[in-house]
Amino acid sequence: MESHALELTSQHFIALLPLLVTCATIVVVMLAIAWKRNHSLTFVLSVVGLNLALLSIIPALQVAPLQVTGLIQVDAFACFYMALILVAALACTTLAHAYLGEKTGPGYPGNREELYLLMLLSAAGGLVLVSTQHLAGLFIGLELLSVPVYGMVAYAFFNKRSLEAGIKYMVLSAAGSAFLLFGMALLYAQSGSLSFQGIGQSLAAGAAQLPLVQIGVGMMLIGLAFKLSLVPFHLWTPDVYEGAPAPVAAYLATASKVAVFAVLLRLYQISPATAGGWLNDGLTMIAIASILIGNLLALLQSNLKRLLGYSSIAHFGYLLVALIASKGVAVEAIGVYLATYTVTSIGAFGVITLMSSPFQGRDADALYEYRGLFWRRPYLTAVMTVMMLSLAGIPLTAGFIGKFYVIAVGVEAKLWWQLAALVVGSGIGVYYYLRVMVTLFMIQPNLRRHDAPFNWGQRAGGIMLVLIAALAFVLGVYPQPLLELVQGAGL
Repeated sequence: MESHALELTSQHFIALLPLLVTCATIVVVMLAIAWKRNHSLTFVLSVVGLNLALLSIIPALQVAPLQVTGLIQVDAFACFYMALILVAALACTTLAHAYLGEKTGPGYPGNREELYLLMLLSAAGGLVLVSTQHLAGLFIGLELLSVPVYGMVAYAFFNKRSLEAGIKYMVLSAAGSAFLLFGMALLYAQSGSLSFQGIGQSLAAGAAQLPLVQIGVGMMLIGLAFKLSLVPFHLWTPDVYEGAPAPVAAYLATASKVAVFAVLLRLYQISPATAGGWLNDGLTMIAIASILIGNLLALLQSNLKRLLGYSSIAHFGYLLVALIASKGVAVEAIGVYLATYTVTSIGAFGVITLMSSPFQGRDADALYEYRGLFWRRPYLTAVMTVMMLSLAGIPLTAGFIGKFYVIAVGVEAKLWWQLAALVVGSGIGVYYYLRVMVTLFMIQPNLRRHDAPFNWGQRAGGIMLVLIAALAFVLGVYPQPLLELVQGAGL
């Protein structure tokens, strides 16, 4: 091992700004909670910090690409996914504020402030994850991303389901991490390096066919598939989505999965050992199974959060098609798909959040609670309708652009089996998304348990939801700005 004396210049600090600002926000929020418990103050500090972190990506882009220590590489790819994670975290923080309610009225009966702290910590883990190109950085980032989520999922501990979901997620996540670590150990044993590039170079000489390498990469993929809830490692997903508070489920579906998929993409592109051969066949099987099983199980759901959980399994199956192709515009296709998926998932979970806010012991996630929503809350219905159309990939919505790109990449790489599964899966998907939409416009039933507060539109969460619906529509009609962004964010 040659030793480098690490010389950090101002450029390195500028490149690390998004992460440094996020960490500074965590410290400030922690001190603010210790000094004086104030829900609104904690919320404002968190939002200001996340906005500053988002803005600091602009100077970071000026100095990119730059290697900061052996663990972190800040490049355009990292900056794009950092922005995506910070936007998702911002949206979920805003939704959490409405969800937890105010001290005076009804709302969450425990301490509200720690939820923001956990969300910021997890977002910091996501930022490490998307900018790492080293197995140690990958593991640190993944744990920093996952561990706060255990607490967030079980945050509504007055609700049995929430506690159960937290325990399930913790146990299965730990199992996934164990697989990941063991796979890393085997890779290191064979290649003698922990950096993605080092592994790629030492295995390029033909070591990629050695059993140790293949088992190691396979185990790492199992660990990451747990986090992405791909079939057959998906069993935790619907239960955890259903039990988690709605803003946390939104975070889990967007920021957490985007970060893991981004690092998987980087690993797959930089280390050729992780591509090709039987691993591609394995990924193909996982992709087809995720698409078909995710969509078929979503058909049976009468709970909106479980339905979105199963549909997210299918969406990451679609993304695997682009990952397997990994030629041509695959990296761009994945960027576009993740961006559109993040927008639509936040919108869909946002409607559930506003229907359940302030906290009332259980979320409004049963489909019958949305019957006739159009007659009571036409704006919320409009948002939900656009989100369902976008998730189904109907033209003129953001989701269509993402799906179109993935199909184009699959055709280019001649992945006919995966494309057949994608088409069948999308067809099934249209059915259950339309079922949700039809429910919104039905005659209003007599029983009403949950409803959005009357002034939800003036709240930050309500304004943000309407903006997200507009964004999903605009990206579907005029996707050019997003496409340009993603083209600049190649590896």
